[in-house]
Amino acid sequence: MPTYIEEPIMQYVFVPGAWHGGWAWHPVARRVRAAGHGVTALTMPGLSLGEDSGRLRLADAVDFLVDEVERRDLVDVVLVGHSWGGIPVVAAAERLRKRLARLDFFSAFIPRAGESMADAMGPEVGAFLRTSIESAADRTISVDFESFQASLMPGEPEALQRLVFEQLVPQPGGYMLDALESVDVPGLGVPVGYVLAADDRALAAPGAELAARAGVEPVLVPGGHEALLTAPDLVADALLGR
Repeated sequence: MPTYIEEPIMQYVFVPGAWHGGWAWHPVARRVRAAGHGVTALTMPGLSLGEDSGRLRLADAVDFLVDEVERRDLVDVVLVGHSWGGIPVVAAAERLRKRLARLDFFSAFIPRAGESMADAMGPEVGAFLRTSIESAADRTISVDFESFQASLMPGEPEALQRLVFEQLVPQPGGYMLDALESVDVPGLGVPVGYVLAADDRALAAPGAELAARAGVEPVLVPGGHEALLTAPDLVADALLGR
């Protein structure tokens, strides 16, 4: 693990993407902590194995994120969202503005106002998601191995793909179907960064377009959607501005 020059202490709060828990951020978080910063890698409600998640809505994820930051009395916070995690990060940032030092995204979705994750995937995929969620007894949505392999970890050894896939849990349907009423990342008045995996095949829109919604140009790092696991040195360096 690299040793970094001492920097001002910030409190990094990492939010994972769909089907993932805080574990997905651990390799990056350890490197950020080695740089002298505080780290918290959250697992959102319903994304621990065995949890009852059928009634959860997007607002529950946002409330949880805000409550965790306030409960821990964190200041100088850097909120970091990956993939779907960009949605609750955007919403929570509005409520946590006075505690924020920075807002960062890694290959994250930044929605338009009124646009759910399902909407952003296009009419065909969106309809499939809605039908699947509404017909599931627990109102969750899972990802099959072939889709995970092709979109989230293409080109990686199959043994590694299967190891990561086995950690995934069903995503609460409300997280995918609900939308934010308003989105204005540039208007938050805090510094923003967007780190983009150059070979990402899983984003609902081109990474440069998503970064533009945040008012910034993306910083590219090699790798795919799961580069936070496969290239944590590079992702950590990019988040730390190195």
